[in-house]
Amino acid sequence: MNASFKYLSLSIESGVLSVAMHRPPVNGVDRDMYIELAELFTHPDRAGGDLRAIVLSGVGPHFCAGNDLDEFASMTPANGTERMWRVREAFFAIQECPLPVIAAVHGAALGTGLAIAASCDFIVATKDARFALPELTVGVMGGARHLARIAPQPLVRRMFFTGEHILAADFAAAGASLTVCEGSELHATAHRFAQRIATLSPTAVRLGKQILNRIEWMDLRAGYEFEQGYTVRMSGHPDSKEALTAFRERREPRYAERAVSWKIEV
Repeated sequence: MNASFKYLSLSIESGVLSVAMHRPPVNGVDRDMYIELAELFTHPDRAGGDLRAIVLSGVGPHFCAGNDLDEFASMTPANGTERMWRVREAFFAIQECPLPVIAAVHGAALGTGLAIAASCDFIVATKDARFALPELTVGVMGGARHLARIAPQPLVRRMFFTGEHILAADFAAAGASLTVCEGSELHATAHRFAQRIATLSPTAVRLGKQILNRIEWMDLRAGYEFEQGYTVRMSGHPDSKEALTAFRERREPRYAERAVSWKIEV
């Protein structure tokens, strides 16, 4: 992995990888930045350390105000297919990252920015953060399917057809799934969640991330049966019994190092 990304700033503390998008003035994403996002989130362990969780944020006044509009202006049916593939690869790399990813959103999360946030496992946002799908206002499509991961369909359609901005507090009140906090508490809140995840079995967390991605669109019966199968398999890992023993003894668990062989069986 490229140790010094051009548009991503990295730091590690207590098992949590902090990733900050940094492409002034509003962290608009271009082709090169999509490539960096895909590379980082596909192989986060190459950043170094015993990683347990990731917090994704933006440098400057905004989380991410969308796609670089110059690239939209130069897009044609001839070059658009490759460009849209780059976009998809970045979003899905975040969603399918082996580690839980928490979005810490302030300022604007518009279009691509909203899709990036929705690709994370969950979102923490300041009350005055703004979310929107302005795609129709700039002559493109996309983002609605990602928004549907965190918001009910009528709200998705309202945001898509109007392109209007909605404050995080109002967004949550309307049914969106996000944790809202004061601006001064954003990073502390996101990292508190990340540190909580870091206290759990690193093997179980990574296995759980794969399971959640697999069952997201299964029906209840098939999804629960799939989960149960891995409950049975995980019972053979020492962390399973350690978690139960520590709970009963009212002490902090002492988990084993991550077992890299524990993955979803294809």
